[in-house]
Order: sequence, then structure tokens, then C-alpha cells
Amino acid sequence: MPRHSSNKAIYTKRQQRLRALLKNARKKADITQVQLSRRLGFHDSFVTKYELGQRQLGVFEFLDVTKALKLDPAEVLEKVKD
Repeated sequence: MPRHSSNKAIYTKRQQRLRALLKNARKKADITQVQLSRRLGFHDSFVTKYELGQRQLGVFEFLDVTKALKLDPAEVLEKVKD
């Protein structure tokens, strides 16, 4: 498995696919970034930052986001794997 610095890891193709998939799911659910951030109990900019690639989601944050968007986390991961 290739090693990445923490900054470069945010910009991998898998991370880009994950961000796009989660953003599209949020928009399809007609939920704003602020609404989703608040639903998750995070600062208003939380969703904006991960959607723009300014931060990565931790495992438990990812699970919370997929739950809030009514997505199956295993299906999401299947779609973004290499």
C-alpha cells in the first residue's frame, strides 16, 4: 500500500470519488451543507470542509455521515475502492 503524507492523501482519486459520492447523495436528499453539519452535531463548516477536500473523514464520522444520508457504508466503500 503506498504511503501518503496526510495532505496528499486528501487528494487521491479514491478520496475524490468519496467526496463526490457523498456530495451527490446530500444534494439528492435536498440537504444543505449546514443542515447536514448540524444534524451530525458538528460546526457549520464541517461538511463544506470534507466536500472541498480540506479535511478527511474519520471512520466514525464516515459512518455518521452515511447514516444521516441513509446510505449503506459498505456500498459506498465498494463504489470508491480501486
